[in-house]
Amino acid sequence: MPSHITKAVIPAAGLGTRFLPATKAMPKEMLPVVDKPAIQYVVEEAVSAGLRDVLMVTGRNKNALENHFDRVAELEATLEAKGDLAKLQRVTESTDLADIHYVRQGDPKGLGHAVLRARMHVGDEPFAVLLGDDLIDSRDTLLSRMIEVQGQRNATVVALLEVDPAQIHLYGAAAIEATEEDDVVRITGLVEKPSPESAPSNYAVIGRYVLRPEVFDVLENTAPGKGGEIQLTDALQHLAASETDGGVYGVVFRGRRYDTGDKIDYIKAIVQLACERGDLGEELRPWLRDFVATVGD
Repeated sequence: MPSHITKAVIPAAGLGTRFLPATKAMPKEMLPVVDKPAIQYVVEEAVSAGLRDVLMVTGRNKNALENHFDRVAELEATLEAKGDLAKLQRVTESTDLADIHYVRQGDPKGLGHAVLRARMHVGDEPFAVLLGDDLIDSRDTLLSRMIEVQGQRNATVVALLEVDPAQIHLYGAAAIEATEEDDVVRITGLVEKPSPESAPSNYAVIGRYVLRPEVFDVLENTAPGKGGEIQLTDALQHLAASETDGGVYGVVFRGRRYDTGDKIDYIKAIVQLACERGDLGEELRPWLRDFVATVGD
């Protein structure tokens, strides 16, 4: 029988080389998206889906992550003494979000290896994996829907997004079959970053997964793939072909997603979220229109 899911795993060991020199001394997960670090949006999403037990898989020079979700007694006392309760609430919000644990990945052997490092913490139950480069708008309930599908089908579930076929080489691509539900497909195969000509579809796997614990045994026996790394996609391919592990299903996401994985998309994410903020959008939107008109094409 499917188990109730309580745990989320957030891999956060990457070097963030695409954002150098900003990430020379600061984890990429701590880069601000408007006025919160990207990692906080991801933890908030997990908590909103009912997952308050969060494991971060980190690496060297990631102490800022732990500091952000810890108390800062001196700052809190200063804000309280000034009566600045609004800022105090913003500071303590991240501290009180969830029960957060940390484990080091050690060698950078890929996403599959990072997930495998969670085995001792997760144990023998399904769990969610959230990647920090994909921010899902809080008004959309992708992870909750994935957890629901996992419970109904007792299967591994991934998030899928239809992308421009010319961009599929940037993602893992899924071969799919329709089910009786409009937003759920069965995945029959997966290919990591295929060429547009060889891709099985333009359905891309994005950074949300709800995995059965059998994935750990598969990852233990998964040889390094593309880039010499242990690819989670290869383990998912094995589970999709298995007749005993429930198969792999995809939830097709049609909501709002903000990609912070490269510089241009990171800037777009900040602008989009800021424009929709009640405290910022009213002033920002007309300025942005004037600025674009001034700059031209």
